[in-house]
Amino acid sequence: MLTIVCRFKVSNLLILFHMKNKILVQFGNRVRSIRAQRGLSQEELASLAGVHRTYIGMIERGEKNITLINIFKISSALGVKIFEIFS
Repeated sequence: MLTIVCRFKVSNLLILFHMKNKILVQFGNRVRSIRAQRGLSQEELASLAGVHRTYIGMIERGEKNITLINIFKISSALGVKIFEIFS
């Protein structure tokens, strides 16, 4: 069987993948920054948000694409409104 791959489609997918990773890293950096300003450890933030400590680490490194529910939990635990994490 012969498979033909369109370069245009592959390059677009790579661009989208790169953009997704960039957004996740920016979000994670913002969470880390706010957490540090509040003087919280990853473990303390995780406890306040009701998630696992390693999950916070993965978010801060841009390794997780988290749900809106978890964004709400984290913003509440940080004492900020959701939009403040994105600004």
